[in-house]
Amino acid sequence: MIDGQPLACFQPFIDTATGRIAGVEALGRLRQSDGQLTSVGPLFADPRTPATALRRLDRQIRDHALSRLHEAPAEWFLSLNMSPRWISRLRADQALPSLKQLARHQVDPQRIVFEITELGGNSERLAHVVGRYRNAGARIAIDDFGAGYSQLDRVLALQPDILKLDMRLFQAAALGGPSSDVVKALAQMAEKTGCWIIAEGVETEAQLNFALECGSRYVQGFLFARAQEEFFATDAFVAHFAQLRQRYVKQKLSERGRLMQMRQQLSELMAILQQWAQARAPLSALPQLQAFPWLLRFYQCDRHGTQLTPNLEWRHDGWFADDRYLGHNWSWRPYFYHLLAEGWEERRLTLSNTYRDATSNQYCLTAGQFFDNGERLLLIDIDAAGL
Repeated sequence: MIDGQPLACFQPFIDTATGRIAGVEALGRLRQSDGQLTSVGPLFADPRTPATALRRLDRQIRDHALSRLHEAPAEWFLSLNMSPRWISRLRADQALPSLKQLARHQVDPQRIVFEITELGGNSERLAHVVGRYRNAGARIAIDDFGAGYSQLDRVLALQPDILKLDMRLFQAAALGGPSSDVVKALAQMAEKTGCWIIAEGVETEAQLNFALECGSRYVQGFLFARAQEEFFATDAFVAHFAQLRQRYVKQKLSERGRLMQMRQQLSELMAILQQWAQARAPLSALPQLQAFPWLLRFYQCDRHGTQLTPNLEWRHDGWFADDRYLGHNWSWRPYFYHLLAEGWEERRLTLSNTYRDATSNQYCLTAGQFFDNGERLLLIDIDAAGL
């Protein structure tokens, strides 16, 4: 038995372009006899809860949310959670209960985002029903994106309009490390498929900064608001968001300033190393370079990308030559053909994007400049952790 009165509470989505509320997600609650609200989440996670009771509860909550949407600004959207397990049970010719609810409450389907939760359900049936939602004018979101590999197949099958990053993965990624690279890659994939990204579970300023770095269109979380019964004013968080965004931009400008300073130092370092390389001097003639603590290694390639010299690294107060990569060709790496395209004619110093080095697992940048009449390329690998 489900104890309490079912109702919907609403958590806002903040538009990162404006700081205004763009829509809300309906989240199920039960009002207890003492007036306290409890989440319905544990009921849906409990396998002992009868499926028929859950379906009835879900429709009651959705019905309540739709009945109140007229109180919200007309430009807001409403996100409704949909279980693929239940969608899969619908007959091919059966009227869709959710669309019937929209019609009963006279809600324009274009204001609705159906948020597909969980990983279960029949994929073919799910794709068919999602097509009917989309034909009616609704948008489709996939919740907890990144929580499982099978969701990549689901993205291809359903072609959603919105991807909500898995909250636990997102919060771990905001701390840095390998999961950060994974989430950024997921965000880039979403961008290439035309999806908008929602970062949910944004509870700290650092998490908001990471959401912005991932290109999130909307953010949702306790940093702004918990779910509540009443609707916030559209501009309730504009001032707060503007302040946070300004600090984020200031931080990025500071990072950019450090990068520009490093470029100047790189020009100095490049001149020192090219002078040594042009003279074809022995390793013992290389100066100590304590002024450049971010230097990892340097080496030379010919203009076709083949490595001509060992990697030269400063280790234990001395230069060390690592000849394992002699003869390797790096022309296929993005940093190399960028250098070739941008730097060969003008012989100017160019700098790659940040990447994770496969050998050392460090975040790196690679700087390069052609010399010796464009026949040789001097490449410098830089520790980018400080950036």
